Amino acid sequence: MDDASERKSIPEDRLRTAPSPNVALASGPPSAPGATPPSKGATPPGSRSAPGNTPPPGSPSGLRIAAVLSRTAFIFILMALVFRVSQPQSETFWSAYETPGDLVRLWLGIGACIWLGWQLFDGGPKDVHGYRTWLYLGLTLVPFSAICLFAIW
Repeated sequence: MDDASERKSIPEDRLRTAPSPNVALASGPPSAPGATPPSKGATPPGSRSAPGNTPPPGSPSGLRIAAVLSRTAFIFILMALVFRVSQPQSETFWSAYETPGDLVRLWLGIGACIWLGWQLFDGGPKDVHGYRTWLYLGLTLVPFSAICLFAIW
């Protein structure tokens, strides 16, 4: 059976593309009388925000600011910890080439710092729950990591 005859046997409504997950289906549960159907571009609650890394409309600005600041502080402190731990045991950076262990530690630390810097600008919360999570993590991890940084330095 060739491709053209298969297409003719499929009903016309099946050839259309599947609806977007943001559009309510006509065969879904019945809505309450007088309720208006959702608009075509509406996003369901709790979904990811639109491209462009814009914050979701339901998130309070204080929560966003506190979460971003705590996330940024934690990543910077973690970068400082990794930098300090990855330094060679000898006196200068150039002496890292004398011992293979120091050289591996140095290059792993440089890679980890680059990755953390990438995460600082690339990642981030995408919804209200992500902001709340980073706020809670920041309240617990920033003081602990700061204590570790001062103890190691």
